[in-house]
Amino acid sequence: MPDRPAEEAPPHRFVRLGLFFYGAMAAVAVIWRMGFYGEPILYADAAGEARGLSLAFDLAVGLAAGVFVVVASDLATRNTGWGEELARAMGAALGPISTPNAILLAFASGMAEEMLFRGALQPRVGLVLASLLFGCVHFVPNRIFLPWTVFAVLVGGLLGALFQWTGNLVAPVAAHILVNAINLPLLIRRYGQGASPVALPGVEEPVDTPSDERDRED
Repeated sequence: MPDRPAEEAPPHRFVRLGLFFYGAMAAVAVIWRMGFYGEPILYADAAGEARGLSLAFDLAVGLAAGVFVVVASDLATRNTGWGEELARAMGAALGPISTPNAILLAFASGMAEEMLFRGALQPRVGLVLASLLFGCVHFVPNRIFLPWTVFAVLVGGLLGALFQWTGNLVAPVAAHILVNAINLPLLIRRYGQGASPVALPGVEEPVDTPSDERDRED
């Protein structure tokens, strides 16, 4: 029992660090768009601001786009070797985060990343470059994670298109949060610590988890 808090500390530190990081990202976005340019970060441009929000429509469009991305990523995971390999690697990297904490990170990341890449960057650099920069921050120098970078560029393009079409951040934020709120807990449940053996590149057999080794010894 005394060892349990020490084991739980790393996930909690990871979540706190993530919330701090995304809070800083959101602050940078607000300072950039509103402080430097005097423009409201919620809207794509003056025309979008004049048009205002159609909250029900914008939410519906964003949620529909989010469902599309979730289904596409799940199909890639289930039907391709690279998709499953990527999912296993991401699940292992996320570690034993609880579902509430995963959803909390999903909200924080979805909100902050849309504020920065769509709300602050896209009006200045355009849809294409903002999407490429979004992919760059999802780059990991490992071949397993290369599909994640490509996927991020494509999804960034979709979110940027939603931003331009609706004229505001409601749809891209809703889509981004939904994708993360479904995919993060799903990755942790399927491929997180103790979920199943993990196949490593260059290793013929999956690596056994400690629980598998204990079962074999028994």
